[in-house]
Amino acid sequence: MMDVAAVAGVSQATVSLVLNGSLGAKLSDSTRKRVHDAAQELGYTLVRRTAQAAPEGRSNIVFVADEVTTDPWMALAFEGARDKALESGINVCLCISHGDAGIEQMIVEQMGQLPLVGFIYGTILTRRVDLAPAFADQRTVLVNCYDAKRSLPSVVPGDLLGGRTATERLIKSGHRRIGFINGQQGIDASRDRLKGYRQALSSNDIPFEPALVRPGNWEPVSGYEHTKVLMAQDNPPTAIFCANDLMAIGCYEALSELGKRVPHDVSVIGFDNRDIAKNIHPPLTTVTLPHYEMGEIAAEQLIDAASGLQGGPAQIKAECTLVERTSIKNLA
Repeated sequence: MMDVAAVAGVSQATVSLVLNGSLGAKLSDSTRKRVHDAAQELGYTLVRRTAQAAPEGRSNIVFVADEVTTDPWMALAFEGARDKALESGINVCLCISHGDAGIEQMIVEQMGQLPLVGFIYGTILTRRVDLAPAFADQRTVLVNCYDAKRSLPSVVPGDLLGGRTATERLIKSGHRRIGFINGQQGIDASRDRLKGYRQALSSNDIPFEPALVRPGNWEPVSGYEHTKVLMAQDNPPTAIFCANDLMAIGCYEALSELGKRVPHDVSVIGFDNRDIAKNIHPPLTTVTLPHYEMGEIAAEQLIDAASGLQGGPAQIKAECTLVERTSIKNLA
C-alpha cells in the first residue's frame, strides 16, 4: 500500500479508503482513479475485499469523545467509525467524558464488561492526551489526538500538507502576496497549517513576510478584523488563506465592506469544508478536514488488531483534500 501511495501521489490512508471502497470518504473521482490505476500498474491485490465477521464473537466498540460541541468533528468521526464497524456486524456506542479522568475510568470499567473489540478515544482539538490508567489494559485507537509516548495507534489530520495544498493552490493561480489568517496560537492545527503555508512559499521561491500572517482565533470576527489589517497594508495581498471556513466568512464580510469582490479583487481559500462553505457567495474553495475518514480508519485498525492482523504505522495522517469552488481568481 505504501508503494501504491507513492505512485498515486497520495497518503497511505487514502489508499486504504479507496481500495476498501469507503463510499463516505470525501475523495474526488480523480483521486480514486489515480489510486486504482497505481494499484493495477503495481499488481497490488487487496487481501480483504469483503466485510469480515466480528472477531471472536466480540460485537462492540466504545467511542469515547472528550466533548461534543456545535462543531461537527467528533460526530463525523463517530459516524465514520460506526459505518465501518457495521460492515463487520459490530455496534459502536458513544460516550462523552468531558475530559474527566474519573469519568473515563468509570466508562472503561463499566463498558469493559461487554464483549468488546476495543475503544476509540477522540478529541475535538488535535492534541496530546494523557489517558486514564484503565485504558492501559484495553485495546485502544486514538482519533484526532496522540499520547505522549506514541505507544498507541492514532489517526490525525494531515494539517501540514493541507496548509501546503491550500497555499500552493493560490500560488498555482499566480498569487505571490498571500495573506494567512491563522487559528488560535498554541494549537497543533494552527502550528501545522502555518508550517504548510511556509513550506509552500519556500518551495516556490516566495519570501516569507511575517506581516502577511495574522493570529486569528477560529471565529468569524477574527477573520473580519485581520482581513481589515491585511488590506490596510501599502502592498496588500491579492489572496488570503484562512485557516478555517468560519474565519473565511468574516474575511468575505470585511472585503465586501472595503468594496472588494471575491474573487475578482481578492481570492480567498478556507480550511475544514464545513457545509456553509458551499452556500456562501461565491462558494468557498477549501480543504477538507477528514474526520469521517479518520473514524473509518480508526475502526478498521481496531478490528484488524482484534483479529490478529499485523498493525499499521503508529500514527496515520489522513489526507486533507482540496475542494474546488469559485473563490479563487487565476492571475497567471
